[in-house]
Amino acid sequence: MLSSTDFTFASWELVVRVDHPNEEQQKDVTLRVSGDLHVGGVMLKLVEQINISQDWSDFALWWEQKHCWLLKTHWTLDKYGVQADAKLLFTPQHKMLRLRLPNLKMVRLRVSFSAVVFKAVSDICKILNIRRSEELSLLKPSGDYFKKKKKKDKNNKEPIIEDILNLESSPTASGSSVSPGLYSKTMTPIYDPINGTPASSTMTWFSDSPLTEQNCSILAFSQPPQSPEALADMYQPRSLVDKAKLNAGWLDSSRSLMEQGIQEDEQLLLRFKYYSFFDLNPKYDAVRINQLYEQARWAILLEEIDCTEEEMLIFAALQYHISKLSLSAETQDFTGESEADEIEAALSNLEVTLEGGKADSLLEDITDIPKLADNLKLFRPKKLLPKAFKQYWFIFKDTSIAYFKNKELEQGEPLEKLNLRGCEVVPDVNVAGRKFGIKLLIPVADGMNEMYLRCDHENQYAQWMAACMLASKGKTMADSSYQPEVLNILSFLRMKNRNSASQVASSLENMDMNPECFVSPRCAKKHKSKQLAARILEAHQNVAQMPLVEAKLRFIQAWQSLPEFGLTYYLVRFKGSKKDDILGVSYNRLIKIDAATGIPVTTWRFTNIKQWNVNWETRQVVIEFDQNVFTAFTCLSADCKIVHEYIGGYIFLSTRSKDQNETLDEDLFHKLTGGQD
Repeated sequence: MLSSTDFTFASWELVVRVDHPNEEQQKDVTLRVSGDLHVGGVMLKLVEQINISQDWSDFALWWEQKHCWLLKTHWTLDKYGVQADAKLLFTPQHKMLRLRLPNLKMVRLRVSFSAVVFKAVSDICKILNIRRSEELSLLKPSGDYFKKKKKKDKNNKEPIIEDILNLESSPTASGSSVSPGLYSKTMTPIYDPINGTPASSTMTWFSDSPLTEQNCSILAFSQPPQSPEALADMYQPRSLVDKAKLNAGWLDSSRSLMEQGIQEDEQLLLRFKYYSFFDLNPKYDAVRINQLYEQARWAILLEEIDCTEEEMLIFAALQYHISKLSLSAETQDFTGESEADEIEAALSNLEVTLEGGKADSLLEDITDIPKLADNLKLFRPKKLLPKAFKQYWFIFKDTSIAYFKNKELEQGEPLEKLNLRGCEVVPDVNVAGRKFGIKLLIPVADGMNEMYLRCDHENQYAQWMAACMLASKGKTMADSSYQPEVLNILSFLRMKNRNSASQVASSLENMDMNPECFVSPRCAKKHKSKQLAARILEAHQNVAQMPLVEAKLRFIQAWQSLPEFGLTYYLVRFKGSKKDDILGVSYNRLIKIDAATGIPVTTWRFTNIKQWNVNWETRQVVIEFDQNVFTAFTCLSADCKIVHEYIGGYIFLSTRSKDQNETLDEDLFHKLTGGQD
């Protein structure tokens, strides 16, 4: 038998602060516990002592000193190491968070502060009806993001009251993991692939969704363009170092929001983190496509990615076109379409999915691999030598390109034969100057070999460019995507082709356009407003007949064709170096860039990586490549875990396939990105 004295020594007092949602101040509750009491028992005692009748299922214990959740309710206090001096908070796991979407719209919704960020983002994307949540993450904005806005506030101008879209579900205290969005385990929302509007059946299935009440227009349609003054007030990075600072705030996907110091109702940015967009389907991805278009649009306008003036005008024309179509689409009534049409479309889509392509084309792919043969000009950069192109006879077959001195020597040994699998293909085009070039960066042991091909005309360029792009992915011209890729390239070239003979729109149309809204402030300063409007309308003639969703997809494709697309920059110091460099991380490679000149120094392909890890003591990322090539660096502009997660994340995304039916191996993601051996 234990005496009361023995019991007193075996137990001790634990103070728990209760974060009650209905009361302004937190209250301390003192419990008498013992080390062998499990966490679930502590919470039971706590609720009994509070003696308030409500649903406590969403509440959990947060250990303030250790900065961690006590979520394993079967663990004892001794196993967790909780003693009398522990400061515990009994608080809801789901809290309100403000998210700035890529289209700059602010939404407020309830998010899990106890789940790892990877899972929290997945839940957020379900609410917003964005598929492929693994491509997105949460970014904590840097001080620079708000810098110009604060400067504007000092001028004592009238404060702008922002319209926040509140997506909080009505049963807020129920502890439900996510508020209901346009999402279902058994049904996927369907959109019109032409104009991106929700099908009427979708609106019926998800009639209790807060998004349905807003008619989905806020997320699926482009917002009206910002005024030139508002654009000028937004932060624009001026150098690679500035761009590196923007990427320092990515949250750790393997830890929870609470563990990373995020407060309730704090503002975070929801952004596409990984530039590897899988299975974009207009039928299901109206919101995803629109948000992706908006992220691309702001990257162009704020010069987060460089482009030529000719390309800027193409982007401006597409923005103007999308803006006009979005305004007209929002005023239409989309509920009049027949159910029969939707059922027929669904059956048709199912038929195509099940067939997976025609048998004839499949047989043709197996038995006949086409080849290209033509005269092209070649240039291989060498130091101290001028850029001079020389003509050779080229043959492209399978994934390899070979060239000969002339056509007559085709049956002999080529001067050189190069396998383009894993290479980098960059367009080098100026349509106005009749320049159709292809830049190839071919992987070797210590980096990349550079070569330039020059074509004579658009058709030749489209065929060879498409072949090079497929070869870089390990595909041949027999692949079913070759001909559509050729047509896409030709279509984009026609968009760039300025036809001065075409009739520019009427003066009335000129009047309703504010051209400075569609180009970067620096580009706007170079031209008078009327001149800029005329050039945008001239470029608009080539895209004027495009439907809304196609125009957005074309904008995304044009963004993807820019040389700097998909590069995320970090300021690093390589091992053995005495100066800082920029590390560019892309979906398929790492690039070492001179911070002063912006010129790439070395490129390493992900396909050549054998292993990578982090030395947590020295905060150094170490990467081993094929042929015993090593590189190591410390991160100066961000935590090394962020860069490590980028590399592992891209390698994880490369394992996706349509056969997975959208189920992700979350354990594999954390294994590749966690930085632990």
